[in-house]
This record gives sequence, C-alpha cells and structure tokens, in this order.
Amino acid sequence: MQIIQLKQHSSIIIQISKYLFILMPFLLISGPLLSDLSVSLISIFFLYFCIKHKKLNLFNKLYFKVFFIFWIYLLLNSLLNNFNLDSFKISFFYLRFGIFCLAIVYIIKSDEKILKYFLVCLTLCFIILIIDGYLQYFTGSNLIGFQKTGNRISSFFGDELVLGSYLSRFFPIFFGLAILFKERIKLNFNFLILFFVLIETLVFLSGERTAFFYINLSAIYTIILIKDYKKTRIITLCLTAILLILISYINPVAKDRIIDKTISQMNLSPTTEKTQNDKQINNSKNVYIFSEQHNSHYITAYRMFKDNLLFGVGVKNFRNFCSNIKYNFSEKSCSTHPHNTYIQLLSETGLIGFGFIFIFLIIFIKYTLKHFILMFRKKYYFTDFQICMMSCILIIIWPAAPTGNFFNNWLSILYYLPISLIIWSFEKNKKIYF
Repeated sequence: MQIIQLKQHSSIIIQISKYLFILMPFLLISGPLLSDLSVSLISIFFLYFCIKHKKLNLFNKLYFKVFFIFWIYLLLNSLLNNFNLDSFKISFFYLRFGIFCLAIVYIIKSDEKILKYFLVCLTLCFIILIIDGYLQYFTGSNLIGFQKTGNRISSFFGDELVLGSYLSRFFPIFFGLAILFKERIKLNFNFLILFFVLIETLVFLSGERTAFFYINLSAIYTIILIKDYKKTRIITLCLTAILLILISYINPVAKDRIIDKTISQMNLSPTTEKTQNDKQINNSKNVYIFSEQHNSHYITAYRMFKDNLLFGVGVKNFRNFCSNIKYNFSEKSCSTHPHNTYIQLLSETGLIGFGFIFIFLIIFIKYTLKHFILMFRKKYYFTDFQICMMSCILIIIWPAAPTGNFFNNWLSILYYLPISLIIWSFEKNKKIYF
C-alpha cells in the first residue's frame, strides 16, 4: 500500500512538472517571477523523484557533469572572490538550471506528446503577441492598456522591452517543433510563411536591435544547414525584407532606431544625433563598439579582467567595481553588467569561467562544420529539428553582440530550454552530444 501511494505521489509531481513545462511560453510572458518559480519547482520535484526512486544515475550525464563543474566553480568564486551575499545567492541557486535541463529531457522521454502540447501553447502565445503587438503599433495601446514606450512596442511585457527577445529566441524552437510534428498536425506551410513574416516584422517593429540581428542570424544558419525547408525559409526572409522596406518608407521610425541610430551611436555617421535632453551623443571622431556606453562598459570590464586574469572580480561584481578609479573609463562605465556575455564572464569569472563557454563555442563550430562538409556528400549529421535548436544555441553563444546579464533568470530559462530539447533529440537518435 505504501509503495502504491509513493508511486502515485511521484506520478503527481511529474505530471505537475509536465504542465509547468508546457505552460512555460505563457509563464515567460508573465515575467520572471512565475517562470523562475516554475523552473525551481520542476528542479525540486525532479530531484525529489530521483532520490525517492533511486534514479540518481540520471545525473550521470556528460553535459550535467560539465555543468556541475561550472556550478562548483561559480560557487567557489562567489565564496572566495570578493564575497557578497547577492553573488553567492546567484551562484548557489544557479544549479537549478542544470537540474531543469535533466528534468525536461526525462519528462519528454517519458511522454513525447508533451512537445506537441508545448508547440500548441507556443503557437497561441505567438498569435496573441502578434495581434496585441500590431494593435499597440497602430493604436499606441495594447489590449490591456499598455502604452508604447517612446516609439517601441512591448505588448504584454510592458516596461520590460523584451518582446523582440522573446520572439527571436522562441522562433527557431517553433520552427523546429513545426518540422518535428508536420505529419501529425497537418501543418499548412502557406500559413507558416505568413506567420513567419508577421513575427519577423514584429521583431523589427519592437525596436530591439539585438533581437532583430538574432532572428536573422538564426534564419541564415537554418537556411544554409537544413535539408528540406530551405525554400520556405528563403521565401519568408525575402517577403519580410520587402515588407520592412515598405514600412521603412511609409513610417521610418523603426528603421531609424534599428539602422540609423545604430550607425550614429557607433559614430560611423557624419551627422550627430540628439537625445531627449537635446545632448549630442556622437560628437567625437572615435568609432565605438555598438555605442559609446557599450564601449565604456567593455573597456572597464577589460581592465578588470587584466587585473584579475584567472578568477575575475567575482560573480555579479562588475557593478561593484566599475566605479573604482582603477577600472573606470568614463562616466558611462557603470552598469549592472557589461552587456556582453563573453566580456562579462572574463571580467567576473576570469579565464577559468570564460573557458567553459569558449570551449562550448569551439565544439559548436566543430560540429557545425562537420554537418556542413557532410552536406556536399548528401549526408546530414543533424536533423532539421536539431539544426533549428542549434540556431537557438548560436544566438546564445554568438560573441559579437550586446547581450543581457548572463545570470539573469528570465534569460537563463530561454538559454536552457533549447539546450534541453537538443539533448533529448541527441539521446533519442543515440548521437554523441557536447
């Protein structure tokens, strides 16, 4: 009787975890609180399940071992390197993302139908955001009264200007799952083309330059490497380009931010641009990396790294050291993080912490090249679904772009979701993974 009750209890917590995973696209729209709570619950439930059922061998995976070593390093770095409680909390609880990855792989392997439900949920989220985003663009207000922030649209994200980031990071997952279930859901690819054009255009209209770059980067990567749906992706990319040219001609506001302002902030334009305070921001002959502000962050972070080569200044300590006269480059040096993943890891965790993502980048390039070379012999190392997930990972590890805080909870969920999906796919196809 006790064994039956234990099995029922375990079944309930796994079932709850499945629902939390399926609802993740909605939870991420709600903000970091519910989505991060869900990741924590999934991790705790899975850990409890493994201990109760003596399934700790599920942790005996190469990717988890590497993650665990990285986590131990973060923990030691926080404890021994310019200790502060905030840094320690981030490092300690970062373990949940590794367990979350294991949990999602296990959950999908136990019931692959949940991926179909996840796709349905993601599709609904996209449809809602498309309707709401365009409504806000044309009327200035969305369905629940959120106003535009300047000329930028954010839909249900409100003051958090991450609509483009959400769409660009989930877009390859949506495409990959659509390919995976094309037979079962009888997908109409004419509808898919329209859907893709609307999403890509909405990312442009959101005014998020990095997100717009990412969605195009993943599209190019996918077009080059997929086997069967090149035509679909090329058509959507061309149609989007034509639509964006028309929009830029009729209403150049979004184009001004994505293109003109970027050129101006990098100081590549002979003209100067003025801020809301009517102050000129590009009045020197210096060329900046992305902008004067980003440039200052990077130089400040580099000075921290030079002074702390192996271990950096400590996890989440950029904000605490950027004002130090030893590292400060200008009045624009300080921020919560240096706005680039690689530079952040170098400055905060040193060469050791940076080594983990750099080795991951090298392995990613190695297997991408392997797939690319095999294509010329009509062979493919990765499936089309896996290529879509790889394009998600490319967005995560792309070095030359402004990024959010590497340890941000909301962003971390978007990092580890596609990693979980590709690991599941590799294990299903008995392929070596990295």
